[in-house]
Amino acid sequence: MRIEAAIAYPESERFVLAPAELEEPREAEVMVRLVATGICHTDLKMLHTQGAVPRPIVLGHEGAGIVSKVGSRVTKVRPGDHVVMSINSCGHCGNCRQSMPSYCEDLFARNFGGTRPDGTTALSREGERLYGHFFGQSSFATYCIATERNVIPVPTDLPLETLAPLGCGIQTGAGAILNVLKPQSGSSIAIAGTGPVGLSAIMAAKLSGAITIVAVDTRDSRLEMALALGATHAVNPVGQDLAAAIHSACGPTDWALDTTGNVDVVNGLVAALNPRGTCGVVSNGRSATPINFHPLIFGGRSITGIAQGGADPDTFIPHMIALHREGKFPFDRMITPYAFRDLNKACDDAVSGKVLKPVVIF
Repeated sequence: MRIEAAIAYPESERFVLAPAELEEPREAEVMVRLVATGICHTDLKMLHTQGAVPRPIVLGHEGAGIVSKVGSRVTKVRPGDHVVMSINSCGHCGNCRQSMPSYCEDLFARNFGGTRPDGTTALSREGERLYGHFFGQSSFATYCIATERNVIPVPTDLPLETLAPLGCGIQTGAGAILNVLKPQSGSSIAIAGTGPVGLSAIMAAKLSGAITIVAVDTRDSRLEMALALGATHAVNPVGQDLAAAIHSACGPTDWALDTTGNVDVVNGLVAALNPRGTCGVVSNGRSATPINFHPLIFGGRSITGIAQGGADPDTFIPHMIALHREGKFPFDRMITPYAFRDLNKACDDAVSGKVLKPVVIF
């Protein structure tokens, strides 16, 4: 069928909106009519990093929409269902069988490879292949082909433009706290980076019962939002040692979470920990520098890597929705809507920091 897609061509850092062709869903696939899709840092990184994914490609991986068609083996959803789309996974490796698809052994190929596992793609333009299946969806298009595994049914009484960002960034931040670090009630935590992932982590830390929540960022406007969403302290470390700045604000912390991908920040967070404290790291996206063996781990401190918030989207996305309904997880305060035709402007505004979480409306 004919669709409209945003295509990232080789050597370009802009999307081109153009007609494309989309195949019918295969037996375990789901066709979704997009209503909205969030724009995530990962989309921006793929757009601005040549060679990160094959091109020409349709990106987008925080899609929400209405099921249009399903393959013959699909039982999880049916046409007319509202769905949020998240990460894709194989379903049969050890981690998937233990309901930990965030650590699927085939995660990279199924989310960044640009094709189905058999090397085919459902997308084409004027007879030429387009890469797609980004995170099992490629949601920067009016319709997409997803898999039964990465669509999550959601209530029909909530706007899909609000729910769309739950599939990646918000899940990553909230899940890092609620699923992995699990700070005890009364504990302290420092969270570096107050973009959508960090702010989601701050809201989750408040839910966990942490009584000291330190937001770390170099932008004061972001720190103001962090305080409004649950942070108890704000630290702008420009011109000072990060660990010393955190200690000055609240003393050593029990937990820390880095969302910046900056190795120096990770080292500063570890140095700010109490003995036996743990620092979670959700990204190393801004630096190719490895995180070295940190001498402070001899005090029982540890560093743990976290993918997609350690979440099983089938259960965690409904959990976040329930928290939102109760007024405990106001992630919608981060959202700024854009029309699909303004996708490039939305990306520019996200890169500049003008907005927190752009959501494209179709």
